[in-house]
Amino acid sequence: MTQLEIAAADDEAFRHDLRAWLERAYAGFVRGWPGGADPRNLDFRRAWEDTLCANGWSGLGWPTEHGGRALPLSRQAVFHEEHARCGAPLGVNLIGHGILAPTLLHFGTEAQKRRFLPGILSNREVWCQGYSEPGAGSDLASVRTRAELAPGGYRLNGHKIWTSFADRAQRCFVLARTDPQSSRHKGLSFLLVDMRSPGVRVEPIRQLTGEAEFCEVFFENVFVPQEDLLGAENQGWKIAMAAASFERGTYFIPRLVRFAQELGQVRELALRPDAYGRVPASSAAVRHRWARLAADSHVLALKSQRALAGAMRGDPPGPEGSSTKIHWSEAHQRLLELSLQLLGDDACLGDAADPDAAGLTHAYLWSRAETILAGTSEIQRNIIAEQMLGLPKA
Repeated sequence: MTQLEIAAADDEAFRHDLRAWLERAYAGFVRGWPGGADPRNLDFRRAWEDTLCANGWSGLGWPTEHGGRALPLSRQAVFHEEHARCGAPLGVNLIGHGILAPTLLHFGTEAQKRRFLPGILSNREVWCQGYSEPGAGSDLASVRTRAELAPGGYRLNGHKIWTSFADRAQRCFVLARTDPQSSRHKGLSFLLVDMRSPGVRVEPIRQLTGEAEFCEVFFENVFVPQEDLLGAENQGWKIAMAAASFERGTYFIPRLVRFAQELGQVRELALRPDAYGRVPASSAAVRHRWARLAADSHVLALKSQRALAGAMRGDPPGPEGSSTKIHWSEAHQRLLELSLQLLGDDACLGDAADPDAAGLTHAYLWSRAETILAGTSEIQRNIIAEQMLGLPKA
């Protein structure tokens, strides 16, 4: 066997063992959850994430000297795929595990690594991301939050918005302007802020689903010690861009597994007779829409595999990620729109009456954010136009 074949066989053995563990552990966790499990509930998600970390399923790609498992990217991808396949939800500390930890490993001092990495590994400390602002939106370089030099550190003042899980986070990494004369991407710094500091105020934003995962965060004369500056002063843009690339190989894997699972649910709905005895799948329009979504699922899987292969080769991230982001978010919205049309009045039933219908309805409502978060579709189209197609800036 070649080295490549040996590695692939090892990955499959890893997948087999992981799948068996997940099936046992997640089923037992669900059975033991008081009052009935709800994968959308944030307490449920955090508790399951704690369970994963307690069983050694965090720090998968970290060096062993920092408590990690030093697994290759191929096995990290297997973990994300199998975790999604068993029906377990995404965690609450995604920002800490997926973005901040690898950024710390790359740019942090040894003191910062010793201080912050153990809290992420154990899931004791949840992190959020302080990027977007009311006046900047997806234009990250336009941030106005400022950090002014003070004895021993900085005084932070500003307003962030759409900050996921800020009301549950102990820490936040904040992009702030440390050079008041600078503009755009220059003069920004990357600060590690304690959310328990005096002057930090969090206001949850109620969403269409009734939940409040997103928040506004106000920083009012918040002191940030000098040792909580990551990297060099005024070099925050470089760090923020690097941070954005760390999850690119595995980010879409759980989302695409869920897409395929929901596609199967929609197929079952289309084959189910309606109240009048008609089968929706007999409609050419419904069959055409489902076939297009099946093609979307297949193409998105190929795009994900291409991104993973590039990351494994060490290729720098490119604008192709914008293509995948638009494709996934808009196809997911089309999929859930079709599911609600097939559900009809059943879409209004509560969890107790029809949990599957309620889950699709919730997913439909939540999906309205997917063309906004992580860069709006408009921003992504600009990136594709300028960097992939070579079109001039407007």
